[in-house]
Amino acid sequence: MIAALRSLVLAGAVMTATSDANADPTHTVLGFDDLDGWVADDHAAALSVFLTTCNDLEDPDWRALCAVAQAHAPDAARSFFELFFRPVLIEDGGKGLFTGYFEPELEGSRTRTERFRYPVYRIPPEAREAGQWLSRRDLLSSGVMDNRGLEIAWVEDPVELFFLQIQGSGRIRLPDGGALRVGYGGANGHPYRSIGMELVRRGVLAAHQVSAQMIKSWVRGNPAEGAELLFHNPSYVFFREVTRVAADLGPLGAMNRSVTALRSIAVDPAYTPLGAPVWVEKDGKTPMRRLMVAQDTGAAIKGAQRADIFFGTGDAAGDAAGVLKDPGRMVVLLPIQRAYALLPDGY
Repeated sequence: MIAALRSLVLAGAVMTATSDANADPTHTVLGFDDLDGWVADDHAAALSVFLTTCNDLEDPDWRALCAVAQAHAPDAARSFFELFFRPVLIEDGGKGLFTGYFEPELEGSRTRTERFRYPVYRIPPEAREAGQWLSRRDLLSSGVMDNRGLEIAWVEDPVELFFLQIQGSGRIRLPDGGALRVGYGGANGHPYRSIGMELVRRGVLAAHQVSAQMIKSWVRGNPAEGAELLFHNPSYVFFREVTRVAADLGPLGAMNRSVTALRSIAVDPAYTPLGAPVWVEKDGKTPMRRLMVAQDTGAAIKGAQRADIFFGTGDAAGDAAGVLKDPGRMVVLLPIQRAYALLPDGY
């Protein structure tokens, strides 16, 4: 559940940009010639990612296409998509908006040391059973978590730990050179309050300045006020250790399969079926024209033309993902019969 909370750091700005997406969706069937840059893409790479989750699709038409995909040679990937799919532009009145997410890497240890003092917690039973449990402030200041053996690991930076909770999963590099991966394990039931938007409200940042990097810089530069700012968000995320995902694969997405850097996106499943190929035409300073696969969701990913692009693991991926907020459009590839069934009667 990597996408559970991550986009909420910028949720106020993002939701404002898409707040007009209330109309009933419209569907326009396009041709592949209508997709800017389609011919130049690496369709074999997209097919490989599609195959990681297509076996999990339950509808007969999708399952049939998955069987065909498994028999296709990589050099025939483009013909597979063109033969069995049709591009469908789904619109709901909202503008296209792309943001990014990543899997953070933190320095840490399985035991507490002078350097590694901030615990990454498993969820306690009473929090799992309660609809709403203690707030972030009460949880961290009351001693309720002490001496219970709930620590998965200890990390050195409380700000990075806060953002690990926003991302929902990550890797922790250990002193012996190894690493462990943690995934979303539950939450305390309190709604998320954006600390980025709180800095805007206070006049510290302008709305266009809000980014993970700017927030981290301000919190570290203002230790006392920064610690108090983190308590502005009462939501607290717990983790679980993830052991079944190979180290060279990405974290688990909403389909319980690893997501792939720059080929997996998070979408709103009310409009885009999970597992579907999606043609991305992202504009902005670094335009992107690429076939991706809808394999994740996110709390702030709402609307037919809203997507979050997975950038990978580590600081470089985080730097790229943290500043992305670009316009564009996304076109869903649907099985042929399903695509034409969406057209109005008499078309």
